[in-house]
This record gives sequence, C-alpha cells and structure tokens, in this order.
Amino acid sequence: MKYEYRTMIKIYDVDAAGVLFFANQFRLVYDAYEAFLEEKGFPVSRFIHQSPYLLPFVSAKTNYQAPLYVGDSITVQLELVAIGDSSVTLNHRIYKADQTLVGEGETINVAIDKKTGQKIPFPEELKDLFEI
Repeated sequence: MKYEYRTMIKIYDVDAAGVLFFANQFRLVYDAYEAFLEEKGFPVSRFIHQSPYLLPFVSAKTNYQAPLYVGDSITVQLELVAIGDSSVTLNHRIYKADQTLVGEGETINVAIDKKTGQKIPFPEELKDLFEI
C-alpha cells in the first residue's frame, strides 16, 4: 500500500516564527491516514460507531528535515511497512511541492477489542484494506 495526500500549510500550523510547529507534522500525518481510510471506505467514524475494535496509535515518530511555511503545498506519502499479528506499521514522508523532503517517520497502530481494551489479532478486513 502506498498512498499520497496533498494539502497546504495553514496559518494554524505554524508557530510565532511562521515555521511549521514541529508537533504539527503528526497532525499532517494523521490527516493523511484519515483520508486514506475514508477513501478506502473505512472512515474513522466507522471504528467509533460500528466496528467491535479500534486501531489506536501506540507509537509515532517523525523527523523534521526542513522548514515549512504558510502556503506551502505538500504531499504526505504513507507506505505500508508491515502487518503484524495485531498491528500495522506505516512509514510517512512529507515533501514540499519541489520534492524537498521535509519530514519522515513511522507510526504503529494496534488492533484492540473495543469492550475490553485488549489487543486482538489484526482484523482480516483491515489486512485487505492496507494491502491494496
């Protein structure tokens, strides 16, 4: 699975110096992740309201490579690294419009039973979703 999400840096993304606030890289990555799920027909609201399981983030890291400013057009690329017994690992890369790499990292989500909060085997329907 490889997915690309395009967006633009907004005023609320930057700090007082006008540069992307470092923690907002996580928001950009999450926006891309949520758009991917929506496009594949499995919106986050389905996890919350309909499915018997959740897929929370249990690990997230990102490296800041270069600054971004208000108005910069960017692409967030998500790529499947692995599907484990109960987890999915994704790499992310953030590029400016000129293809400058401005950030990269990794997230891990674990499938848990909604009622018990305990880890469960990774659902087959999600394996299909991420491997497409």
